[in-house]
Amino acid sequence: MKAVVIGESSGATMEVIMAAYPRHKLVVDKFIEQGDVIGIGPFTDRGNMAIFKTRAAAEQFAREDPFMLEGLVKSYAIRDWDDNLLPG
Repeated sequence: MKAVVIGESSGATMEVIMAAYPRHKLVVDKFIEQGDVIGIGPFTDRGNMAIFKTRAAAEQFAREDPFMLEGLVKSYAIRDWDDNLLPG
């Protein structure tokens, strides 16, 4: 079972988002290097989604991500995803 973090944009400007981006990228890179991330990126409305191999990794990411901690993501949900196509 995989886990998906779906975030809703706070409406922050691109200037604010880009100021926090280097800190966010450090966290993203850490989870990628650990092999926890399957996919991650923004929606066109500046919301975002990240797919993790485990719920524990998704929860830890949400606790560490500067976009979450600094209010650039207004709200988020972690949903368990039963992906039947890709192996665990």
